Amino acid sequence: MASAPSSGLNEGPAIEFDSVHIGFDEGEILSGLSFRVMPRETLILLGETGTGKTLSLKLAAGLLKAKSGSIKVLGKDLGGMSERELLRFRREIGFVFQEGALFDSMTVAENVAYRLLEDHADPDEIEPNVREVLRFVELEHTVDLIPSELSGGMRRRVSIARALITRPPIVLYDSPTAGLDPVTSQTIITLILRLRDIYGVTALLATHRLQDGFALANFHFEKSSNRVVPNSKNRETNHAATRFLVLRDGKIYFEGAPERLAASTDPYLKRFLV
Repeated sequence: MASAPSSGLNEGPAIEFDSVHIGFDEGEILSGLSFRVMPRETLILLGETGTGKTLSLKLAAGLLKAKSGSIKVLGKDLGGMSERELLRFRREIGFVFQEGALFDSMTVAENVAYRLLEDHADPDEIEPNVREVLRFVELEHTVDLIPSELSGGMRRRVSIARALITRPPIVLYDSPTAGLDPVTSQTIITLILRLRDIYGVTALLATHRLQDGFALANFHFEKSSNRVVPNSKNRETNHAATRFLVLRDGKIYFEGAPERLAASTDPYLKRFLV
């Protein structure tokens, strides 16, 4: 990608949840959730199925409204927005859905260009922008294919390209490596590292795979060598901060640095470390 996205903020959190409650017929799922994600930071939402990880992403994207509490993204209070305002807001962030959520009847190029087409972008600018983001995920050769002709990992990479087409300062990832083999999973993690370390993208990432979180916390993408390398043991030279937030029963069970999580003797947290 040609240029880094603007954070949209001078200071303050990129994402902020304050005492957020939401539930459905089966009961409350999030019970007073509060956390912050600072610009260029990565926050890993970790937890078992049904703990509210994906729900938190949808709230941050303005796809759902909280029952109570407040959610601010890029300094904007989502709770007070009209649906039209929310539609404009969603164009400022990227969302990578768990299964890619591509349109089966559209080509790869059409899927990636979807947001630009919705915004009635200049037709002369759409194709080069689409090719640029597909080049970033190393799939420029797939422009004329349809999703059924792609592997699962390739579909996930197209989903990342689609999320990047508007150069968002924030990307929300819903289990981006779920169901993928280890080699393909590493390819996805490398893309996320490149976005964070080269372009300064803020990330909120939901997963049940602790190894993905540790990869993001302990490695960075080095532009000079064009590869993923371990972080220096000297904290001052480390790249973007990565924290973990473990959800349980609708609340934060743990929040902190990866080394604190790795060193924990808590029986529930140790289940993720096995």
